[in-house]
Amino acid sequence: MESPKEDLKETSNGRKTPLLMILCVPFTSCARFIRFLYDWVLSWAHSKFGTIALAALSFMESSFFPIPPDVLQLALSVERPRRSFYYAFVSAIASVCGAALGWYIGYALWESLEHVFVPSIISEGAMNQVDKFFDEWGMLALFGAAFTPIPFKAFTISSGIGGMSLPLVLLSSLVGRSLRFFLMAALIFFLGPRVKTWIDKYFGLLTLALLALLVGGFACLKFLV
Repeated sequence: MESPKEDLKETSNGRKTPLLMILCVPFTSCARFIRFLYDWVLSWAHSKFGTIALAALSFMESSFFPIPPDVLQLALSVERPRRSFYYAFVSAIASVCGAALGWYIGYALWESLEHVFVPSIISEGAMNQVDKFFDEWGMLALFGAAFTPIPFKAFTISSGIGGMSLPLVLLSSLVGRSLRFFLMAALIFFLGPRVKTWIDKYFGLLTLALLALLVGGFACLKFLV
């Protein structure tokens, strides 16, 4: 007689599936969805509208879209390394404009749109932690989010909810985003296609690392506040 604690689950066809595989389903599904969005974003790199798509992606990611513009900027820059810094400029400016939209959503529209964003786009817990982080660090929190993988949209929206100065929000966003995008441009300019090849080869590990960074980022916020 099998132990009830045995790490197996009975499937419909009688075969047994390790419980660990079942527990991993949400994570693998998330990785597949991210891969789908990643490939869709990359498809714009070979379009004549690639630069426009980069601007749109950078703009949207600052307020609601889940995939960072780095993906498309990377692909476009690999195709045309001499334009790497131009693409970084496009990403930075569009992202700052998106930060303005995120601030406006929080400042003027949050009462109407909160149910749309929470929890579908941003979790309530994340928003609470971001608010506490702002209370502790002020604009340094926004700069950190602009430069790191921490979800930028949560910070831009929270800055509007808190009624922070829009010029300071835009300045912090410009500095943080410019450092991030121009650093990538420099890597592409000097290393070329090897960067994209490396990302494609290790995309699975990078996806898990990205998820770990996001979770770890908010864990750090919780620890600090």
